[in-house]
Amino acid sequence: MDYHFNFRYIWKHFDRLLDGLVLSLELAFISILIGIVIGLALALVHTDFGWKARSFVAVYVEGIRNVPLLLLVYLVFYGLPQAGGMEYSAQTSFIITLSLYSGAYLVEVFRSGFDAVPTGLIDAGKAIGLTPWQRLIYIRIPTMFRIVLPSLSNAFISLFKDTSIASVIAVPELTYGAQWINFNTFRIIEVYVVITPMYLVTGYAILIGLRQIENRYLKRS
Repeated sequence: MDYHFNFRYIWKHFDRLLDGLVLSLELAFISILIGIVIGLALALVHTDFGWKARSFVAVYVEGIRNVPLLLLVYLVFYGLPQAGGMEYSAQTSFIITLSLYSGAYLVEVFRSGFDAVPTGLIDAGKAIGLTPWQRLIYIRIPTMFRIVLPSLSNAFISLFKDTSIASVIAVPELTYGAQWINFNTFRIIEVYVVITPMYLVTGYAILIGLRQIENRYLKRS
C-alpha cells in the first residue's frame, strides 16, 4: 500500500500548532514557578523542622512521584470536582496537577541543594551576627540556587514535554492541536512529522537559554 504525503492541510492549520506551542510553554512556565514555591517551602520544612514535618513532606513527595502523571491529571480534573464540588477549567486543572507534580520533584532538588551549602558559609553568617532568617535569605537560598540551577533547567524541559499529556482533557496545547488536525484531515504521519521537530527545536532552544542564564549567574556569584 502506497502512502502519498500531503502537507497542504498541515500548513493550512499550522496556526493551531503555533498557538498550541505557545500554550505549552505557558503551562510549563506557570507550573514550574508554582512548583518552585511548593518545593522550596517543603524543602525548608524538611530541612529545618522535626521528624513529623519530614514525614508529612515524605508522604507528599512519595505519593506524587509514585503515581503516573496521567492518573493525577484524571484525578484532579474528574475526581476533585465531584468529591469537593469545585469547578475549574481544564487548563486550570492541568496547571494545578503539573505544579503539584513538579513541586514533589523539586522538593528533593532543593533539599539536596540546602544540604550541599557549605557549613563554613553558615558559620560565617553566625559570626557576623546574622539572624537565622537573614542567613536563609542572604546565604542559604542564593547558594542553594547556584547549586541546583542545572537540575532546574532539566525540570523545566521535562515539564515542557509533559504538557503533551494535557491533550487528554482537551487543553489546546501542541499535541492537542496535532490531534485535531489528524481527526479532521486524517494526515496522521504528516502532522506528527511536523510537531516532532517543533518539540525538539523548542526544547533545545530552552536548554541553550537556560544554560546562558546559568553561566551568567555563576560568573556573577
